[in-house]
Amino acid sequence: MNDAVIARGLVKRYKDVVALDGLDLCVPEGSVLGVLGPNGAGKTTAVRILTTLLRPDAGSARVAGVDVLDDPREVRRRIGVSGQYAAVDEYLTGFENLDMVGRLYHLGRRASRDRARELLAQFHLEDAGDRPTKTYSGGMRRRLDLAGALVAKPPVLFLDEPTTGLDPRSRTDMWDVIQELVAGGTSLLLTTQYLEEADRLADNIVVIDHGRVIAEGNADQLKAQVGGERIEVTVAVGDELGRARSLLEPLGVGPCVLEESRRSLVLPVSGGARVLTEALRRLDEAGIDLDDVGLRRPTLDDVFLSLTGHVAESARADPEDAQGKPPRERAEEMVR
Repeated sequence: MNDAVIARGLVKRYKDVVALDGLDLCVPEGSVLGVLGPNGAGKTTAVRILTTLLRPDAGSARVAGVDVLDDPREVRRRIGVSGQYAAVDEYLTGFENLDMVGRLYHLGRRASRDRARELLAQFHLEDAGDRPTKTYSGGMRRRLDLAGALVAKPPVLFLDEPTTGLDPRSRTDMWDVIQELVAGGTSLLLTTQYLEEADRLADNIVVIDHGRVIAEGNADQLKAQVGGERIEVTVAVGDELGRARSLLEPLGVGPCVLEESRRSLVLPVSGGARVLTEALRRLDEAGIDLDDVGLRRPTLDDVFLSLTGHVAESARADPEDAQGKPPRERAEEMVR
């Protein structure tokens, strides 16, 4: 199998800030690579380099078999890009937005119009296709933006946090669309902060932090790195949380994590139901009332916290995180 995207040793600095610090990525043809990390990890910077919108300070990359530094124009002909924000012209209709992108790709008048109608149908926007996009919901705008990235039928697609800010229903709808694209043979690099998104969509996941790869594997392999199971306890009275921690922590195989706002704690354990039974006995004998208790396998949230020491929704800012550009400017960049 050939690689749709391969990057080696990418480095990018912004004065004293190191956005990428020797990043390696690989997307085999017909697969989905999930690039997981908090804001500021370097995800958007990596996408901008791979889509020829930014030059690295060091390293190399090939996309769809073409070197991004030697022949950026050819790379742009073979890719589609959808960013964190729906980059649509709100004064044009959905049809006009897609038709405009087709014209900028030099598809010709008739081909551009036909492709616009085809994509409106594919993304379930036919009924809204002749309405100005300023009347669209956030989910509709995001679907239209993704449709714009597909006008030229690219074999490689880059989605940079495509569901950021969407409500749960719109996010699920977008996941369904992405899965249909991949089933049709599209190779995809997907950056995300949502661990559930990576778990659902990606064949392989790369976890990055401070511009470096800190773990790689499929969802099950990454969860196995953390190991074991988790006891989750929610106490009825928040003041009892500290006492519950002191009673249960000796049963664990790692540090106990408190979530004081939820009156809960999470403890990694080995031994499953046996340890859970002992935990319940200790809490009962101490007279600590519970609202909830359970035993579960580790999630990707646990993986990220274990690997980085902080949760995925970090407030740090990527120097390249910015509002999306209008579709005309974005398309002109991509076909330039």
